[in-house]
Amino acid sequence: MLKVKVTPIGNSMGIVLPKEALSKLKAGKGDVLYLIDGPEGLTLTPYQQDFESQMLAAEKVMKQYRNALHELAK
Repeated sequence: MLKVKVTPIGNSMGIVLPKEALSKLKAGKGDVLYLIDGPEGLTLTPYQQDFESQMLAAEKVMKQYRNALHELAK
């Protein structure tokens, strides 16, 4: 378990993540992280929760309009 401290940053509050945490999250300067509320509490993740459902919807549209997309790609 890593310990972090809430500190003031301008008019807001924030936490500083140790290098070990950033390494495990595969995150760096400028990356977006998501704070998800789940049954076990809050989880910090680099992955958007509904990304998979968005990709499934995109694949369905691409399959439906395959020929049109192929023509547009020329």
